[in-house]
Amino acid sequence: MLQRPRRNRSSAGVRGLVRDTQLSAANLVLPLFVQEGDGETAIRSMPGHARLGIPRLVDKAGEAFGLGVPAVALFPALVDDLKDPRGSESTNPDGLLQRSVRALKQALPELIVITDVALDPYSSDGHDGVLIDDRIDNDVTLPILAAMAVAQAEAGADVVAPSDMMDGRVGAIRSALDEAGFSNVLVCSYCCKYASGFYGPFREALDSAPRAGDKKTYQMDPANVRECLREVELDEAEGADWLMVKPGLPYADVIRLVRESTALPVAAYHVSGEYAMLKAAAQNGWLDFDRCLLESLLCLRRAGADIVFSYGAIEAARLLRR
Repeated sequence: MLQRPRRNRSSAGVRGLVRDTQLSAANLVLPLFVQEGDGETAIRSMPGHARLGIPRLVDKAGEAFGLGVPAVALFPALVDDLKDPRGSESTNPDGLLQRSVRALKQALPELIVITDVALDPYSSDGHDGVLIDDRIDNDVTLPILAAMAVAQAEAGADVVAPSDMMDGRVGAIRSALDEAGFSNVLVCSYCCKYASGFYGPFREALDSAPRAGDKKTYQMDPANVRECLREVELDEAEGADWLMVKPGLPYADVIRLVRESTALPVAAYHVSGEYAMLKAAAQNGWLDFDRCLLESLLCLRRAGADIVFSYGAIEAARLLRR
């Protein structure tokens, strides 16, 4: 008997009924950059995105939330005068990030606010950990990250997201949160974060590139995949609530491996370079941005991501409403 798989593709209605992967605004997180002041500063390499003053940040988060995007992830752009080798500003209760969290939770109580835990936005060295004698000192960094997470929780963060890739940081953060009375605050670990070339626009947005050296001694080697299983096992044991793979599309195989290796929710980060490539190609008339954005996000869901961080979250949410 002749098989005809095309029968299941015969109409939009049939395709919808048999579709095995769904994408909705409820799966998305919108990353946002915040700066001092009331205005905004365009990010050249990320068309449509800017560093936002707190009032504009609240407006943009409200726009996303109104379209069904349940969460935002915050990244502070600090002036150089506030940066030092140990990121002291990161725990300032009246610092930029903490004020941003309070403003968002006051204006949008149901919005899920995710905060980044890493030193690079605050460090005069531009690294995710403390630089001592040209070496990132893992164990000196841990108590700083733990204090940073507590300061973010005190401001009202729902989820703290260590992106630094220091060994043992999930356990240190979980213990510090619990001891401070924040046992309900979630930890989203950037479990498998690669030393990728796709982060360029993000580093422009925050001016957070390393002043010397690179991040290859703590972020993962792009050639490796089995190493992720070790990171998953460790972060689960230390108390992570979500596990993140970053970047997204170039690491779809890693997302699938992590999905098959854990019962925890898996997040994927459709990073700044991936978003910028789509924008640049669309501006040159080489592809349809809307179609390719949705296809990219759907790919991450198909690979196994429950949660997708994307700079295209608002655009995708609008398209999904059609």
